[in-house]
Amino acid sequence: MSSAVAAPRTPRFRRPTWLSPRVARTEVLAGLVVALALIPEAISFSILAGVDPQVGLFSSFVMAVVIAFTGGRPAMITAATGAIALVVAPLALEYGVQYLFAAVILGGIFQVLLGLV
Repeated sequence: MSSAVAAPRTPRFRRPTWLSPRVARTEVLAGLVVALALIPEAISFSILAGVDPQVGLFSSFVMAVVIAFTGGRPAMITAATGAIALVVAPLALEYGVQYLFAAVILGGIFQVLLGLV
């Protein structure tokens, strides 16, 4: 008696849903809408903080690129806020942009360390 042995099936690899053209189109359009909404916000908050508007635009761009590569979360909004602009305005006016940059880097380090805890 011979028994028929079924050939081992290879697993089917499916394309992730985020690679489908429909989802990619939706994501690109959502990114463009958010980018267009953040341009005036970044400019106004940088003026409110007392720094050059180019600094606000550049920092918003860098923040978006970093979050895109490090991985955001669904429905997570990553942008400048008016509260932060009001807090850093005295620092920027009294000590200049160099100290503001150092404070932002130090704040980021604190956030990373607290995220590891």
